[in-house]
Amino acid sequence: MTESSLPQNKHVEGVTGDLPGGHLHDDAAAMETADSSGGKMSGEGLSGSNHPSPAEDRAEIRHQSKKKSGEFKKASFHHYPFYSPRFWHGMRPGSWWNLLRQGRFRIHPSRLPMIFAISFATLLNTLLAVLQSIIFRRKLADSEFHGSPVFIVGHWRSGTTLLHELMVRDERLSSPSTFQCFAPCHFLVSEWFFRRFASWLIPGKRPMDNMAAGWDRPQEDEFALMNLGQPSPYRRIAFPNEPPVDLEYLDFKGVPESNVQQWLFSLRSFLLKVSVATGRPLVIKSPTHTGRVGWLAREFPDAKFIHMTRDPRELFPSTCRLWRGLDEVQALQNPNHEQNEEYVVECFQRMYKAFHEQRELIDPIRLIDVRFEDLTRDPVETLRTIYETLRLSDFESVEPTIQNWAESDHKNYRRNQHQLPPEKEALILDAWHEYFESYGYR
Repeated sequence: MTESSLPQNKHVEGVTGDLPGGHLHDDAAAMETADSSGGKMSGEGLSGSNHPSPAEDRAEIRHQSKKKSGEFKKASFHHYPFYSPRFWHGMRPGSWWNLLRQGRFRIHPSRLPMIFAISFATLLNTLLAVLQSIIFRRKLADSEFHGSPVFIVGHWRSGTTLLHELMVRDERLSSPSTFQCFAPCHFLVSEWFFRRFASWLIPGKRPMDNMAAGWDRPQEDEFALMNLGQPSPYRRIAFPNEPPVDLEYLDFKGVPESNVQQWLFSLRSFLLKVSVATGRPLVIKSPTHTGRVGWLAREFPDAKFIHMTRDPRELFPSTCRLWRGLDEVQALQNPNHEQNEEYVVECFQRMYKAFHEQRELIDPIRLIDVRFEDLTRDPVETLRTIYETLRLSDFESVEPTIQNWAESDHKNYRRNQHQLPPEKEALILDAWHEYFESYGYR
């Protein structure tokens, strides 16, 4: 990485207004509050001046998670029909085989129909990919980005989805869609068909929250990379009862340089295809990019970065629910959820250690910190600050759209509040103490 500068936090503070959170933002349903406040996790030895090691944190969480597993009641997630495609339906045969092999083929019998359906879909994906390469060969060879890309990063459930949805309301901007991330190898020839004739395949809401779902909704490019066969922590969702995989790809620590370059090449190639489809500057969002910002800043020298933060006392239970919801819907196993809390803590520590190191290499005028609490309290002024700080374009053109959203769709929405038991709060206060201090959540 060649760029260097002093670190600088640009918190969006002092934003006022009475607007509560809305349908678009990363809230969990009522069951989440019950999950987060029920049950006890011992905090003995986890507080005070001597912070435990990450390994000790993980051991304590693993012990408590197993202790609670017999008491766990399945949360009331939104219904996901059996015919709805899962992440893996967008893979090609090689990527699908490697996923199954990585999970040691430990598939629950109830998931066998899904296995057969995905296996058939991978063959169709290959045929469509060949067709796309023939039809779009010349256009893809001449493709380029239309303006500076904007990356939205931050931990899961920190408001990245809310900000992503709001920014693409600006018709001058675009984003990878759910279908493009689902079928990254052939969406240029197939997206029109699925949007017009197969919208019924996707349920109206995501399984874990009240966010709208649909082929045309903005989506995380991490899913596209995973379906293209690149290593991704999201592969654990297929086999949640096995040890987590590809955690090193959250920060590229220990990943050979050649593998990192291959991953970056796949990312660039996918985003160029999206640019061919949209013809507009891209807003790209993936929490997994948080610990990769230095690499992304080098690969995309004119890119801008928006970093979302949120009170960890909200992040922790909400992220645990996120993984439970995705595992229930997407897994090829019958998930036991024993590793979820340990996984949340480990990912957070890995991502933010790398983020705090790498942000020092990025020019401060390219990166802004935005608090979830400010965004939900006054989205208009928060978006204005983002546009002006990063010099995106004139905010006045999109202000009426954001103002209308603030005054209509979400004005009366009531966001769930999380009440962590003291012992669990002590755990994350110790495990994530740097985040608490850096972003003013202590």
